[in-house]
Amino acid sequence: MNLKDYFSQAQGLGVLATSDANGHVDVALYATPHIVDENTIGLIMRPRRSLDNIQKNPQAAYLFIEKTEGYKGVRLYLEKSGQENDPEKIHQLRRSHHGGDEERATLVYFSVTEVRPLVGDKTT
Repeated sequence: MNLKDYFSQAQGLGVLATSDANGHVDVALYATPHIVDENTIGLIMRPRRSLDNIQKNPQAAYLFIEKTEGYKGVRLYLEKSGQENDPEKIHQLRRSHHGGDEERATLVYFSVTEVRPLVGDKTT
Protein backbone atom coordinates (compact mmCIF):
# COMPACT_ATOMS: atom_id res chain seq x y z
CA MET A 1 0.00 0.00 0.00
CA ASN A 2 1.25 3.45 -0.88
CA LEU A 3 0.68 5.40 2.35
CA LYS A 4 1.27 8.81 0.77
CA ASP A 5 -1.44 8.19 -1.85
CA TYR A 6 -3.80 6.66 0.69
CA PHE A 7 -3.61 9.48 3.25
CA SER A 8 -3.71 12.23 0.61
CA GLN A 9 -7.11 10.93 -0.54
CA ALA A 10 -8.76 9.39 2.54
CA GLN A 11 -10.69 11.41 5.08
CA GLY A 12 -11.49 10.11 8.49
CA LEU A 13 -10.46 9.76 12.11
CA GLY A 14 -7.08 8.65 13.48
CA VAL A 15 -6.44 6.98 16.83
CA LEU A 16 -3.00 6.35 18.33
CA ALA A 17 -2.59 3.56 20.89
CA THR A 18 0.47 3.53 23.15
CA SER A 19 1.48 1.89 26.40
CA ASP A 20 4.06 2.74 29.02
CA ALA A 21 6.88 0.49 30.22
CA ASN A 22 4.44 -1.34 32.54
CA GLY A 23 1.85 -1.96 29.83
CA HIS A 24 -0.64 0.71 30.92
CA VAL A 25 -2.48 1.61 27.73
CA ASP A 26 -3.53 4.99 26.38
CA VAL A 27 -5.48 5.92 23.25
CA ALA A 28 -5.76 9.39 21.74
CA LEU A 29 -7.23 11.03 18.67
CA TYR A 30 -4.63 12.10 16.10
CA ALA A 31 -4.62 13.78 12.73
CA THR A 32 -3.48 11.87 9.67
CA PRO A 33 0.24 11.15 9.79
CA HIS A 34 2.90 13.02 7.86
CA ILE A 35 4.38 10.55 5.37
CA VAL A 36 8.18 10.77 5.35
CA ASP A 37 8.69 7.79 3.04
CA GLU A 38 6.96 4.47 2.36
CA ASN A 39 8.20 3.01 5.67
CA THR A 40 8.25 6.10 7.91
CA ILE A 41 5.57 8.42 9.27
CA GLY A 42 5.72 11.44 11.54
CA LEU A 43 3.24 12.56 14.18
CA ILE A 44 3.29 15.92 15.92
CA MET A 45 2.85 15.16 19.60
CA ARG A 46 2.23 17.52 22.47
CA PRO A 47 3.62 16.80 25.95
CA ARG A 48 0.89 14.46 27.10
CA ARG A 49 0.46 10.79 27.98
CA SER A 50 1.02 9.42 24.44
CA LEU A 51 4.39 11.16 24.10
CA ASP A 52 5.39 10.10 27.61
CA ASN A 53 4.49 6.49 26.78
CA ILE A 54 6.47 6.54 23.52
CA GLN A 55 9.57 7.68 25.43
CA LYS A 56 9.26 4.56 27.63
CA ASN A 57 7.97 2.04 25.08
CA PRO A 58 8.65 2.64 21.37
CA GLN A 59 5.83 0.38 20.14
CA ALA A 60 2.51 1.92 19.05
CA ALA A 61 -0.43 1.36 16.74
CA TYR A 62 -2.27 3.91 14.62
CA LEU A 63 -5.81 3.13 13.53
CA PHE A 64 -7.47 5.16 10.78
CA ILE A 65 -11.23 4.92 10.22
CA GLU A 66 -12.37 6.29 6.88
CA LYS A 67 -15.32 8.67 6.81
CA THR A 68 -17.46 6.43 4.59
CA GLU A 69 -20.06 3.70 4.76
CA GLY A 70 -18.96 0.42 6.26
CA TYR A 71 -15.71 -0.31 8.02
CA LYS A 72 -12.85 0.93 5.87
CA GLY A 73 -9.47 2.08 6.99
CA VAL A 74 -6.03 0.87 8.00
CA ARG A 75 -4.05 -0.17 11.04
CA LEU A 76 -0.40 0.82 11.13
CA TYR A 77 1.91 -0.97 13.54
CA LEU A 78 4.71 1.37 14.54
CA GLU A 79 8.06 1.59 16.25
CA LYS A 80 9.58 4.94 17.24
CA SER A 81 12.64 5.67 15.12
CA GLY A 82 13.46 9.25 16.14
CA GLN A 83 12.21 12.65 17.17
CA GLU A 84 12.96 16.32 16.84
CA ASN A 85 11.82 19.53 18.50
CA ASP A 86 12.39 22.13 15.76
CA PRO A 87 9.49 24.61 16.27
CA GLU A 88 9.85 26.02 12.74
CA LYS A 89 9.66 22.60 11.09
CA ILE A 90 6.69 21.63 13.26
CA HIS A 91 4.95 24.89 12.34
CA GLN A 92 5.46 24.18 8.61
CA LEU A 93 4.05 20.64 8.95
CA ARG A 94 0.99 21.54 11.00
CA ARG A 95 -2.29 21.45 9.09
CA SER A 96 -3.99 23.59 11.75
CA HIS A 97 -2.25 25.91 14.16
CA HIS A 98 -2.79 26.07 17.89
CA GLY A 99 -1.35 29.46 18.72
CA GLY A 100 2.32 28.89 19.48
CA ASP A 101 2.16 25.24 20.54
CA GLU A 102 5.13 24.49 18.28
CA GLU A 103 7.48 25.40 21.15
CA ARG A 104 6.17 22.50 23.24
CA ALA A 105 5.47 19.99 20.48
CA THR A 106 7.68 17.11 19.38
CA LEU A 107 7.80 15.61 15.90
CA VAL A 108 8.07 11.86 16.45
CA TYR A 109 9.12 9.55 13.63
CA PHE A 110 7.89 5.97 13.45
CA SER A 111 8.93 3.04 11.30
CA VAL A 112 5.86 1.32 9.90
CA THR A 113 6.41 -2.36 10.72
CA GLU A 114 3.08 -3.65 9.40
CA VAL A 115 0.02 -2.34 7.55
CA ARG A 116 -3.30 -4.14 7.92
CA PRO A 117 -6.86 -3.31 6.92
CA LEU A 118 -9.16 -1.83 9.55
CA VAL A 119 -11.09 -5.11 9.75
CA GLY A 120 -9.69 -8.57 9.11
CA ASP A 121 -6.36 -10.35 9.22
CA LYS A 122 -5.10 -9.68 5.72
CA THR A 123 -1.85 -7.72 5.46
CA THR A 124 -2.07 -4.97 2.83
